Amino acid sequence: MTDHVFNSISLGGRGGTNPGQIKIFAGGIVWKKQGGGKVVEIDKTDLLGLTWMKVPRSNQLGVRTKDGLYHKFTGFRDQDVTTLNTLFQSNYGKTPEEKQLSVSGKNWGDVDLNGNMLTFLVGNKQAFEISLADIAQTQLQGKNDVMMEFHVDDTTGANEKDSLMEISFHIPNSNTQFVGDENRPSAQVFRDKIVSMADVGAGGEEAVVTFDGIAILTPRGRYTIELHLSFLRLQGQANDFKIQYSSVVRVFWLPKSNQPHTFVVVTLDPPIRKGQTLYPHIVMQFETDIVKDTTLSMSDELYNLKYKERLPLTHKGLAHEVFITILRGLSGAKVTKPGTFRSDQDGYAVKSSLKAEDGVLYPLEKSFFFLPKPPTLILHEEIDFVEFERHGAGGSNMHYFDLLVRLKTEQEHLFRNIQRNEYHKLFEYVNHKGLKIMNLGSDKAGVGVASVLNEHVDDSVDPHLERIKNAISDEEDEDFIADKDDEGSPSDSGEEDSDASESGGEKEVPAKKKSKKEAAAPKAPAPSNKKKANDGDDDGSKKKKPKKKKDPNAPKRAMSAFMFFSQTERDNMKKSNPGISFTELGKVLGERWNKMTGEEKSPYEAKARADKKRYSEEISEYNNSKNNADASASVPPTA
Repeated sequence: MTDHVFNSISLGGRGGTNPGQIKIFAGGIVWKKQGGGKVVEIDKTDLLGLTWMKVPRSNQLGVRTKDGLYHKFTGFRDQDVTTLNTLFQSNYGKTPEEKQLSVSGKNWGDVDLNGNMLTFLVGNKQAFEISLADIAQTQLQGKNDVMMEFHVDDTTGANEKDSLMEISFHIPNSNTQFVGDENRPSAQVFRDKIVSMADVGAGGEEAVVTFDGIAILTPRGRYTIELHLSFLRLQGQANDFKIQYSSVVRVFWLPKSNQPHTFVVVTLDPPIRKGQTLYPHIVMQFETDIVKDTTLSMSDELYNLKYKERLPLTHKGLAHEVFITILRGLSGAKVTKPGTFRSDQDGYAVKSSLKAEDGVLYPLEKSFFFLPKPPTLILHEEIDFVEFERHGAGGSNMHYFDLLVRLKTEQEHLFRNIQRNEYHKLFEYVNHKGLKIMNLGSDKAGVGVASVLNEHVDDSVDPHLERIKNAISDEEDEDFIADKDDEGSPSDSGEEDSDASESGGEKEVPAKKKSKKEAAAPKAPAPSNKKKANDGDDDGSKKKKPKKKKDPNAPKRAMSAFMFFSQTERDNMKKSNPGISFTELGKVLGERWNKMTGEEKSPYEAKARADKKRYSEEISEYNNSKNNADASASVPPTA
């Protein structure tokens, strides 16, 4: 069978749709989200049923699996339907059912309960359908109305502003599908049927298992973790998150060598949202030696029907292992553990830092994962090349080296401060994985690190300080005017300052930098005629050149978009964080700015453009008036 790949196929759900690519082959179906993230894999042995439905401008493929899940893929052309029908019949032994979509707009019809889905039909055509696994609770309102409330899913808000939260059905006593009596009306019969089929019905809010007082590093806090039949719940003092298992992409089990804690990371797509911050990774930190002894809280009927083959009823072992086992059984998510890589200290990761945050870098079988903050997952397939960099300058030897990872999207991640005795293990890992190494075999200073690993290290040189000095001298600030701004003011260009603040985001006012020309210019030779000693200070030292005073009449320089944002939010931050230092305040504001969308930044960028125009006009007028004044002063007085 030839693989069939289709682009621009969207996966639908209660939280909106996600575009991606689908591949249909002999072994099953695989859908990947565009830009990376969620992957849906369906083995052909798990297929329960297939349906086609004509929707506006395309066709929708419905795939029902044996575990009760129902996936909806939209975006197929009419000619694709014919091709795939033949494929499904010959390879899967399944003939897709044809469904029709109701477009009448009527809200009176019939209900079809099939497996884990509720379908509302108008004239034998489908108007909408609901997954019973999404129902949190259902209540009888009056004698004829049944209200269904859906789980709060904190991941739906990451992609869509609106999501279905509640729906109500009116069941008259004359209904012939759900026949009742005087003591038990038709609406009650309908509700009882829903409760018996839904994963979470009346009284179903009880957790299958609970883990108390678990430290979570992102979003930071100590939470009670509840594993329910269809969702994960994090309950903290200030925050409460509910996450559908359908949003769980993967679980990472990452031990910390020689440490009393173990990382368990739950990766989500879409991520959960807290304010303006998105969290695609929930980083949990379990105490390694804590033992958990528990029995799953679910009925024998439900356990024997759905979970007996994949999940033991009783569990006893290390808390993080029990958590992962139960989460995997309930959600079906795959678990990733460290592979063959071992650091020089026989650990699973190497110590490093990213964006001024210290942490550990896990080289896994198919990815790199930096933890704990900011949690950064880099798949090997996303990498363009890696580069080993020396961590010093001027030919000095070093204790450390850096690893630069450049993605195919041109984004770069620089992992700094890696101990030099980790180089050989890390190099072997990168080389074995077939990743492109830009400076392989290079022995030029400042490019390769292999040439200096076995040399003597000069302890008198601080490699961190040297690297910072070099980074500053290599940067260019075209708007900086030498000797005219000794207060570290923002640059004239609001847009360029905005970019600078996004990349660093730690200080509100950028440090004064040298231009490339100034950094590269050689020092002027000393004049041959020496000045007399009495021209200097009493001790014969040189006099310092006085700084040029700033003209008070000069126009105020333009502010960047980030500076306008900082002015607006600084007072609010100080009120909510009393006693916060200036440096920490700038760092927090920078982090918030980096995580804002383009739409959220647009008002501040508009102000920056207007201020830049204002400064351009004022500086032009100021320079003209200054030139005229200088010209007048240079004209000799008449007799």
